[in-house]
Amino acid sequence: MPQNKFDFTLIKGVLIHINPDYLSKVYEILYQSSNRYICVVEDYNPSPVTVNYRGHQDRLFKRDFAGEMLDKFQDLSLIDYGFVYHRDTNFPQDDLTWFLLEKR
Repeated sequence: MPQNKFDFTLIKGVLIHINPDYLSKVYEILYQSSNRYICVVEDYNPSPVTVNYRGHQDRLFKRDFAGEMLDKFQDLSLIDYGFVYHRDTNFPQDDLTWFLLEKR
């Protein structure tokens, strides 16, 4: 488990590349690393799907990562969420959905 804890932990564009068999462990580390806030910024899909990534299978997985964390850790609550659009010229990014979770 993590040796340090932080008031705010962020994961962006990483969970989509984690094999779903290992997500529970990654969620646990992310949760244990946070004193209060967890921000998840990933590609979102309401149900788990695997997407071909640069010609490779089983390298990109979309799902409801924040929802899975909310189900796994009963003391987490959803504070806010939003979407970043790739055509936003002020803040160019890929299409991403972000979720801010808080420990109660």
